[in-house]
Amino acid sequence: MITLVLLLVLLAGYAAAAWYLGDRVPRGASVAGVDIGGLSEPDARDRLTESLAPAAAAPVAVVLGENETTLDPAAAGLALDVDATVSDLTGLSFDPRDLVRHVFGGGEEDPVTTVDADALSAALTRVDDAVSTAPVEGAVELTAGTAVATDPVPGTSLDVEAAADVVAAEWLTGPHPIELPGTEVPPVVGADAVAAAMAELAGPLTGAPVSVQIDERLVELSPEDLTSVAAIVADGESLDLQIDGDALVALLTERDPELDNAGQDARIVLTDGVPTVIPSATGLGFDSEALVAAVRAAATSTTDRTAVVTLVETEPEFTTADAEALGVREVISSFSTPLFHDPARTQNLVTGTEKINNTLVRPGETFSLIEALGPITAERGFGASGVVVDGLETTGMGGGLSQISATTFNAAYFAGMEIVAHQPHSHHYPRYPEGREATIYTPSVDMVWRNTSEYGALVQAWVADNQVHVRLWGTPYFEVRSTTSERFDFTEPSTVYNTSENCVPNNSPEPGFTVRVNRTVLREGTVVDENEWTTRYIPWDRVVCGPAPG
Repeated sequence: MITLVLLLVLLAGYAAAAWYLGDRVPRGASVAGVDIGGLSEPDARDRLTESLAPAAAAPVAVVLGENETTLDPAAAGLALDVDATVSDLTGLSFDPRDLVRHVFGGGEEDPVTTVDADALSAALTRVDDAVSTAPVEGAVELTAGTAVATDPVPGTSLDVEAAADVVAAEWLTGPHPIELPGTEVPPVVGADAVAAAMAELAGPLTGAPVSVQIDERLVELSPEDLTSVAAIVADGESLDLQIDGDALVALLTERDPELDNAGQDARIVLTDGVPTVIPSATGLGFDSEALVAAVRAAATSTTDRTAVVTLVETEPEFTTADAEALGVREVISSFSTPLFHDPARTQNLVTGTEKINNTLVRPGETFSLIEALGPITAERGFGASGVVVDGLETTGMGGGLSQISATTFNAAYFAGMEIVAHQPHSHHYPRYPEGREATIYTPSVDMVWRNTSEYGALVQAWVADNQVHVRLWGTPYFEVRSTTSERFDFTEPSTVYNTSENCVPNNSPEPGFTVRVNRTVLREGTVVDENEWTTRYIPWDRVVCGPAPG
């Protein structure tokens, strides 16, 4: 009985001690370097939250090899569980080890953290993009008659599964940056492939010239010539020699111009003012595949360095039948605008119409006035004449070419072509239809239309009878209906003082206005396109050359 009583007393004392000590953290205990020994459960939670929350939210530095980046704990699904951490150190427990820890003091304790495995895996996959190193593929570069080899070097990729275990254990308390585990990524093209390419391809190619025998003609290609048209490229795990057939043909015809005997494309030109088909003609040319195969065999041979090829008959890309099928037979639209006396301007119009005359626009193709005119320079016959810049008259190269733009615009407009790009003049000029005209200003302001018919459209342009004329030849396809509104939204002119050396005075101010143009395009009675353009013309201000009066 005495023994039983003593045992009960000891058990009661043990339970009382466990109960008494359970509401506090063991003295001397710390978590991640934060001392919480002897604190009550609420105080311990508060201190850990205050001390560890910044560290738990801070980016975690990670490194793989020489590449370093950071990991956002929240995005990676990593979090500190303060409640669970404190609960592990407090509360009623009859485990003798817990009682000993309370009596004699604790030490450094591990924090309790939570991990979202899917979020961590996704975050580490993004880290892999930042820290992995791609392998250096084995390669051979040909340049200036020589070959330079690049030795392969393995790369490194992140082992995401193993890295997840490391990060989960060390993100809060481990040393930073965390060293992540990686795996080696071997190159596809290895050292053996490089050695084989140098010995079997690059060596012979750069070792001696190649003679190309073309029927009775002989052209020699030096190693510099060969490397200019060849490349050694990856083909799976090996390297292969490729030769650019077009570049090789160009090189041979440069060396021997008499080899350039390609066929002649058909043309449609205006003869005596009427479209005429100039027939196509066949020619002699290279079979590109056979040429490349013969030169490749000779260039990689150590004994036979002669490539024998034969010219074959070649067909033109645009045949007589192609030209006749375009149906360029009659006028489908025509428009003219009047000139005024300015010899330099008129000469620009003569030159410009000559440049765009005979331009063939096939179905689906676009006509760009800037491209058709070509560079507007003195060397091409253009001169300086009047232009309008920022609303003021001055002079500039190619002045007056906007009249070709306006005239061509109307020819395309009434042919039913799609108007791709145009910009009306800022001021109204009586020589152009209001709201139905276009200017040009290289290189930013172009007039572009697309041939949406099933036939070709041949541009005819000329200057005669004090007018600029543009016709489109083809086969009638569309019906066009057009209306122009009355003028509205009038604006009054003002007085402008211009101190420019090229100032042109204007003593006849005119009000500005707005006008609206509608076009309906029909095909066999069915509407296929409808457009509405609203044009606002600014006033012609009174311009006084000189400074404003004081």
